[in-house]
Formats: sequence, C-alpha cells, structure tokens
Amino acid sequence: MKATEARFIDFLRKSPQFVIPIYQRTYSWTEKECQQLWDDILNAGATDDISAHFIGSVVYIEQGLYSVSSQSPLLVIDGQQRLTTVSLLLTALAKALEGQGEPMDGFSSRKIRNWYLVNPEEEHDRHFKLLLSQTDRESLLALLKGIEQPTQRSLRINENYELFESLIAEQDGELLSVCKGIAKLMLVDISLTRDHDNPQLIFESMNSTGRELSQADLIRNFILMELEPELQTSLYEKYWRPMEIAFGQAAYETHFDRFMRHYLTVKTGDIPRIGEVYEAFKLHAHAAGDDTEDVETLVSEVRDFARYYCAIALGTEAVPELSVAFHDLRELRVDVAYPFLLELYDDYAQGVLSLDDFLSAVRIVESYVFRRAVCAIPTNSLNRTFATFGNALKKDRYLESIRAHMSLLTSYRRFPADEEFRRYLESADLYNFTRRSYWLRRLENHGRKERVVVDEFTIEHIMPQKENLSVEWRDELGPEWEEVHQSLLHTLGNLTLTGYNSEYSDHPFDKKRDMEGGFAQSPLKLNAGIGSQENWNAITIRQRAKTLSAQAVEVWSYPLLSPEMLNVYRPQKSTITYGIEDHVHLKQGGNARVLFEAFRTAVLALDSNVTEEFRKVYVAYKAETNFVDAAPAANRLSLTLNMPYAEIDDPKGMSRDVTGMSRWGNGDVDVGIEKLDQIPYVMGLVRQSYERQMELVE
Repeated sequence: MKATEARFIDFLRKSPQFVIPIYQRTYSWTEKECQQLWDDILNAGATDDISAHFIGSVVYIEQGLYSVSSQSPLLVIDGQQRLTTVSLLLTALAKALEGQGEPMDGFSSRKIRNWYLVNPEEEHDRHFKLLLSQTDRESLLALLKGIEQPTQRSLRINENYELFESLIAEQDGELLSVCKGIAKLMLVDISLTRDHDNPQLIFESMNSTGRELSQADLIRNFILMELEPELQTSLYEKYWRPMEIAFGQAAYETHFDRFMRHYLTVKTGDIPRIGEVYEAFKLHAHAAGDDTEDVETLVSEVRDFARYYCAIALGTEAVPELSVAFHDLRELRVDVAYPFLLELYDDYAQGVLSLDDFLSAVRIVESYVFRRAVCAIPTNSLNRTFATFGNALKKDRYLESIRAHMSLLTSYRRFPADEEFRRYLESADLYNFTRRSYWLRRLENHGRKERVVVDEFTIEHIMPQKENLSVEWRDELGPEWEEVHQSLLHTLGNLTLTGYNSEYSDHPFDKKRDMEGGFAQSPLKLNAGIGSQENWNAITIRQRAKTLSAQAVEVWSYPLLSPEMLNVYRPQKSTITYGIEDHVHLKQGGNARVLFEAFRTAVLALDSNVTEEFRKVYVAYKAETNFVDAAPAANRLSLTLNMPYAEIDDPKGMSRDVTGMSRWGNGDVDVGIEKLDQIPYVMGLVRQSYERQMELVE
C-alpha cells in the first residue's frame, strides 16, 4: 500500500481513468451529502484563511506501485461517492462557464472538461476519466456527452447534477469562490497491489467520510471482490444485477438489507440483528463452501429468494390471486412473517406446495396477525414464532401441518379463537386502529368479484363524533346518551364507509338514512341493513357489531382441524416428571430453598408467558425456550443465562463466561446467588436474557 496527500483536481488530472468495479454499490449520495460538500467548498473558497479542505480518501488497485505515467485504468475500492459527486459538480460548472472568455482562477469550461472529466486524445470508453457501473455509467456519460438520458436513468446521478446546476445558478455568475474552493479540496491517494494487499480486508476496515455502507453493499463486495474479473462479471450480470433491477433503485437502498435478514433467518433459523447481517452472511457463506461452484449456487439462491421477496413485499407478483393476498399482507404490515413466507414461496416455486395451498397459507398468516392485533396481544414474540415455524412443517401434508401448528399455539403465541376475536372486535376502538382502511376494505370486498376501492370513500361515524351532540341525537340515544357516545363511538357497529361524508355531516339519523345518496340507497355491503333501521342507538350499534363480527370470522378465519387430527400433531409429553421433591437441596429446605422461592417468584413475575419446568438437574424458565436455568446447590443457586457472554451487561462482575465448557443448562453465562439481597441485581441480568429472546431489544 502507498498513501500520499494530493489536491483533488491534480489527482483527477494525472490519473488515466477510474473504473468502478461491478461489485461496488451504485452511486448513493443524497442531497444532504451534496449540499454539505457545496457548503464546504464555498466556505473554503470565500477566505484565504483556509488553505485546504480535506474530503477523505480514494483507494484503488493497480498492477504495480503508484506511477503517474501508468496508463492502465485504476479500479476503485473506496471513494466512488466522492469521485462521482465532484465529477457531477465539475460537469455542471463546465456548462456554467461556457462562453466566458477569461479562465476563472485557472478554471474554464474547456480546461475542466479536458483535464478533469475526459481524456481528449482517447476514444470510446477510455475517453472518460470516470466509468461508473451499470445504470450510473450511462447516466453520467449522457451528461458528459450532452445527450438525452437513457431509458433506465440513474435517479441519484440526475438529481444531484440538477442540484449542482441550481446551486451554481444561485451564484448569479459569481463563481470565483466556487472555483477557489474546488481547488482547495484535498484527499489521501491510496494505491494497492493485488499481490501484497487484501482489498476485502481494507474495504471492510475503511472509515468512510461519506454514506455508510449498507449490509447489502458489504455482502455484494464479499461475494464478488475476490473473484477473477471474468467470473465477477458473469455472476454479477447473471444473478446480482437482475436483483438490483427487480428491487429498483429506491427500493434496493431501503429493502435489500431487510430482505437479506429474512433470507438468513430462513436458511439458518437465527434472526440476525439488522446491523449484523453482513457478519451472519459471511458465516453462512463459509458454511456453504468456497469453491466457485458453491459461490454460484449461493448467489443463485439469493437471487431466487430476492425474487420471492419482491413479489411479497414490493408488489411484483404476477399471479392475480397471490398479488391480492400479498397486497393485504403489506397493508397489514406483517414483515415479521416474511421468513416463513419466503420458505413457503420457495416450496411453491419448487412445486412442493400447490398454488391453492400457498394462497390458503398466506391467508392463515394474515388472519393470525390481524386477530392478534385486534385482541391486543403483544407482538414481541412474532419474530421468533415465524422464524422457527418451518421446523413444524410436514411437507408431505403441508397445509394441514400449518393449520395444526397454528391451532396448537398457546398463551402469548396463541391464534385467537372465534369467541375471543368477536368479543374484542365488537368492543375495540377500531377508528384509531392503525390499519383501519385495511379492515374496512377487507370486510367490504370479501366475496366480491368486483372490488371496491376503499380509498375513494371516507370513514363515517353513523353516530357523529361531535362531543356536543344535537338535541335530535341525544333523544335518539336516550337518557344515557353520554355513556353510549363515549363507549360506542369508535366501535365496529358505528363505523362504515361513505362517499357522502360532507353531506351527512352531523345530521340526525333519519336524514342520513333517507337523503339522496343516504344509507337506504348505499350499494356498499358494509351499509347493508342500516337503511332499514328505525333508530340508531346502543341496541342497533351493538347488533350491527355482532352482524359484522360474524362476517369477520369468515374473512379472517380460524384454521380448523378435527380434534383427532390435532392429536396427531400434539407434542408427546414425557412420562417422566420432576418436582421440588426430586431436588435434594430444595427438599431439605434451608438457604437453597429460601433463595429458590424468592428467585422463582421474581422470574415468574417477569411476564405471564414465562413458564417453569422442573428437570432432573435444574429448573428451566422458558418464554420461547429456556432463557434461564437454575440449579439448586447446598447453600446457593447456580444460574445459566441463555445468551452470549459478550452481550451481558454486568457492572458488578457477578457473571462468568462458560462458553465451550461442559455444563448443565443452556447458555454461556453463569451466575451464582448466595444471598437474598443479590436477587434484585441478578434479576437485571436475567431480564437481559429474557428480553433478548423475546426481541424486545433490537
């Protein structure tokens, strides 16, 4: 490696050409970064007190040590964002300086182009100083050539070029400070050689002053960087580029990291934290193998799963029935279910799962998530529930095993049955429900071939929202009108859709019913029966709620199976059971029993979903699985926390790392309790293990 300090424009002038390799991310600086660069340039150019402004480094590979006489293109490892942004600014500046005779502080339109943007004596691709990758390349070249943008234009290239054009125009021709500021830009010129430097390690360790690399950027570079150029191009064009196109420029930046997290959850059974996806992928890739064939198989699989993800999450599904079902899931926001849905889609694509069964499974997931939301069941366990769902599948009886597994979920993971669902649905505040347009649309369109676009309507409170109700409405509701208004206003029975919201206003019920376009004339299914009501009061509101909730249990149906069939899927309980009497130190009483009783009370109080299970050697406390195990000893309790030792926050140092040691229990953290007054502090450690398992901490 060789590093030198250089003026940015001198660096551009003496370098033959910079090529952004295909494995690099696309240009990603936003208006924020470009505006900051512009402000820094103006500040540096406006005063003689600033002699230079440092903007980072450019790292590249060449065959030998750096030589200004070398005419081979330089492959950029880090610095693409700075090179591209300054090139866009120079392109806009060159255009602004056209027709001005005298150079401005050494800058003229011709000099900018011939020194910093193109190689005037070269032809074809070698004519340009900077060659970007894919869509970015064609958009930048179109700007340099002064021709129309390609059909697939780079959004970032064009947006930032237009930004610089507008910023330059705001200077009203006073561009001297701009030119002086650009001349003061400094960088660190870092050249590498393939024989002596490891580009991947250097790439990972760079602290860029630009936009932070996404996990997807790191993964793409990890896969492609070490391959031979021809293989890089082949794998990129065959697998990675189609993924970028499928996601689209905007969605690739916002969705790809999340997709990769879901993909790794499917393949490994573990949910990596969003900032640790790259490290998890490296482990997965190494397990898959390092041969060229293994790498291609892995990238091909990622491409397939990316296609599934785009169908589910980005609306690219071509099959109409699935497209509608995925749309409903997106509106319901069931991202936590994506790992399970990706596995289903893969089996559907491989012919293991039929279209009808796949569609039914998607609707079961939708019903499960919506029923739980209505019943106000905490969602913190859903990530783990869906991450491990695949383990319960019997793929020779696919849909049946899904229904059985869903039906057998208990406690905080349960699938609310019809009675519970209807009870909550009839009484819940559904107007302030975050997905109110979703449930109204689903109720209205269930069983319809011609779907109603709910966005064309507004939500109507049949009994008005206005606190100070009119005399007519008070008479309508009866002497307890205030209590009725307060308790039933936002509930299922009082909510509907209408295109006449402004006309209805706060008018009495009979006017809303009988007016032109009123409830008596409404073609909407949600309004069926309202037009035949004589009054609108607590009785009619509750009756309508019961009618709609009966329809709702059909829309969001429960996965019914016969008791005999469910018994086939029930886990077989062990015939061996243990209790306190099987633990000699607890049976004898004394300090161990006192400590244990206090500890178990504290652990079970963490949450109603925590369960206790006596084992032969220890007592397990479970949420999704064991999060702490307690082994009674003569005068103490020995605990094992099910979490990595590196993640425990233990300022008192009571815990011990038992990673790799032979031990009872589950986990890598050992903690001992000898006194009652230690329990509050130890419970802080136990809570960390519990919250990690329940994913309360991201």
